[in-house]
Formats: sequence, structure tokens, C-alpha cells
Amino acid sequence: MTRRKALVVRGGWEGHRPVEATELFIPFLERSGYAVRVEGSTEIYADAAELADTDLIVQCMTMSQITTEQVAGLAAAVVAGTGFTGWHGGIADSFRSSSDYLHLVGGQFATHPGVQPCDRVGREEDNFLPHTIAITDLGREHPITAGIEDFDLVTEQYWVLHDDLIDVLATTTHPTREWHPWHRPVTSPAIWTRHWGAGRIVVATPGHSLDVLEHPSVRTVIERGMVWATRTASAS
Repeated sequence: MTRRKALVVRGGWEGHRPVEATELFIPFLERSGYAVRVEGSTEIYADAAELADTDLIVQCMTMSQITTEQVAGLAAAVVAGTGFTGWHGGIADSFRSSSDYLHLVGGQFATHPGVQPCDRVGREEDNFLPHTIAITDLGREHPITAGIEDFDLVTEQYWVLHDDLIDVLATTTHPTREWHPWHRPVTSPAIWTRHWGAGRIVVATPGHSLDVLEHPSVRTVIERGMVWATRTASAS
């Protein structure tokens, strides 16, 4: 039996612990029958032959840079059927200067609102807010999120700019607060999928730190998302 091939691409901003974060999920992939290759840069995205033989790409590459050739190779692989997935800034805040990458993923981190200014102490916790990840009606039926109830987190709450080609499985709502400039609650996608050519894309915005990735619901979504995104028989 031919093993499915997964490529883990990790790096970028070290605050998201790209090595430790991806190491949480590599054992799951291996137990699920994937042969896993790990790369520390996006150079492999320009290798069309390598990506053509890859069933799933798991990316954890916050910010950083990508070349025109690399993003074109990634997009071509997804169009041809390679799955693409990731979490938090590793996929939704990657390669800010590449409009082609943003077009591929369908949503981009804009901000994570913080606590009241007088309570800020200059640490990452200044951006940790209690919030709910609310499963949508579509999400209650989708294989990635079926059976998962709404759940609460205290971590970065992503405000995402997005288009309407994404299929939203869960949302999170930013309330109005006296120290913020917006005047009505704003709902952002928190978990979404996207069909792009023959490929499937899955994005989960929770995942700032290892403890969030180990939250049972977050971990379940990410693991199911990797399986769901993997190249399907119709794309082979």
C-alpha cells in the first residue's frame, strides 16, 4: 500500500514556536499512515516535481518572505490536488507582501485586539482575551468540526480580512469596548475551508501557543483538517 506523503514547512517568526508546534502533529500524521518530510524554508515550493508527489502540505511559517516562483509553485500544487493546511499565524499571517498567497488562502490576519491599555504590562498576555469559537451551521455538519461544541479560549483572538469564497466552519466575535475604535461587534471566521482547483485548504486561527494547540477541540480540528485536506482520489 502506497503511503500518503505529507510535507511540513516551518519557520518564520519564532514566537509561534514553529518547530515545537509542528512536532505536536507529526506523530499523528505518521500514525495515520503518512510519510512525513520536514523543510525549514519555502524553497521547496518552487520544486514542481516534489510537490506533484505531495498529498498534503502543513505550513507553520509566520510572516517571513516568499518568492514569486515559490508562491506560484505552491498555488499550482494546490490547484492540481495537493492539500494545504495550517493554524494561526503559520498560515493566516504568512507572506504579507504576497497578494497571490493571500488570494490562495482567502483570509489574512489583520489584528488581535488587546486588553484595556491601563492593564497592559508589555508581554504577549496583553493580547490574550477570553472569547468563544462558535461552530456554524455548516460546521456542525462538516467532517472537520462535526460533534464539536462551541468552546472558549483565552488567547489571541484573530480579526481576519477575508473573501466570500471560503466556507466558514466556526466564527469568533469581537465585541465593542470603550478603548477600541469600532462601533459594533465584528464577526471573523475562525475555522474555514476553501476549494482551490482540485485542492482543499483548511485554516484554523486558534494556535498562538502550545497550550492552545493542545486544547482538545483545537487539536481535533487541526488533525481532522489535515486528513480532510489531503489529496482526494478524484485529484490523483
